[in-house]
Amino acid sequence: MTGSLRGGVDPYLPGIGDDGYAVDRYGLELDYRVSVNRLQGTAVIEAMALRELPRIRFDLSGLRASKVLVGSGASGDARADAASAQRARHSRTPHHLTVTPASPIAAGERFVVVVDYAGTPRSRRSTWGPVGWEELDDGVIVAAQPSGASTWFPCNDHPSDKARYEITVVTDAPYTVVANGRQVSNRAHGGRRTWHFVQDQPTSTYLATVQIGRYTSTKVDLDGVAGHLVYPPSIARGVKHDFRELDRMMALYQRLYGPYPFDGYTAIVTADELEIPLEAQGAAIFGANHAAGDDAWNRLIAHELAHQWFGNSVGVAAWEHIWLNEGFACYSEWLWSEERGGDSAEVCARRHYDGLAAQPEDIVVGSPGAADMFDDRVYKRGALALHALRGLLGDDAFFALLRDWCADNRYGSVSTVDFLHAASAAAGSAHGGAARQLLERWLFATELPPYPA
Repeated sequence: MTGSLRGGVDPYLPGIGDDGYAVDRYGLELDYRVSVNRLQGTAVIEAMALRELPRIRFDLSGLRASKVLVGSGASGDARADAASAQRARHSRTPHHLTVTPASPIAAGERFVVVVDYAGTPRSRRSTWGPVGWEELDDGVIVAAQPSGASTWFPCNDHPSDKARYEITVVTDAPYTVVANGRQVSNRAHGGRRTWHFVQDQPTSTYLATVQIGRYTSTKVDLDGVAGHLVYPPSIARGVKHDFRELDRMMALYQRLYGPYPFDGYTAIVTADELEIPLEAQGAAIFGANHAAGDDAWNRLIAHELAHQWFGNSVGVAAWEHIWLNEGFACYSEWLWSEERGGDSAEVCARRHYDGLAAQPEDIVVGSPGAADMFDDRVYKRGALALHALRGLLGDDAFFALLRDWCADNRYGSVSTVDFLHAASAAAGSAHGGAARQLLERWLFATELPPYPA
């Protein structure tokens, strides 16, 4: 089992996720018609019961299951377990699929669920706007953070329930498909094309993605990591200009944080304009406006790459800890600025501190609440907390802490308390208490602390 649900259902996402089981693997076979936005899929979900399960509830939004099978997963052979599964009763609400097996599944028992489903996928409304599957002018984007994975497959949509993925997508031949992991095959047949991807590293549901468009692809070497730029041919010049420094970004982050944690990195640039870029596991999605050939979004290209360490490999146990994703990625922007000869991390920190000082001091960065979890103050105060800690520890100890943090928690889920413990240990017996007190002031007091000397 590669993941377990820490802390139960997340209070930031009421009604989403289930703490009764942990998923080990999703096998998704998808058939998508671009012109009519029609999705037909089969999901094979391998999981373990964490308590007795008379019923199994999945998050599934707007799509309808036609047949559900449940079987034992004890053999460890997904195909054999799926083939021997028995039909089970199921019911649905707008955002859930509830499956009732013939007899309750015992705690600790492995099981497999096969779901045939179909419908017209669309984004899910949320506190933070529409999330999940979204039609573009000519293609598809999946941007699921934090609760949109259910718009395209049945899942346990909680960030700490990480699983492996195998994704097969059949769509119209002129379109390119990008999904998580390494591309195993790509073959044309009768005007259509089948794309097959495997993601062996544990992945949160919100980081699973499928991107479909009329794209071309360019291979790039990113400090020894296999990279791809995927984009419409019409904006090739802007993409190649604005993403030309990915290699140097990767080199910096591998030096500071340790080896890149996935098989490769893909930057997808859609033909449509997007409000913000967004990370996925082993990938990031940008809009055409982020690749205009003027380097205007260089810092966010660095930000999204940093998420591969902070947020993707080392994930959050619950959404209240989101500063561990965004504060670290924001601080990585400042480190990259200094690396490329721009403002130093100190100058960036001072500027953003002055900006925060002019804003309301009514947010708790370490537990901001659902409505404010994407507030820019979470990002900037989180980054400043790290800058303050760096000043206390010194560069050698600080960056050793970050490398150890990434190595020790690789593919896992963490909390703010976990980082407090790690920082205290890195500071040593003489300064461990000071390190914890410093972080607690930045993360759990609404008042903005004094600028770190």
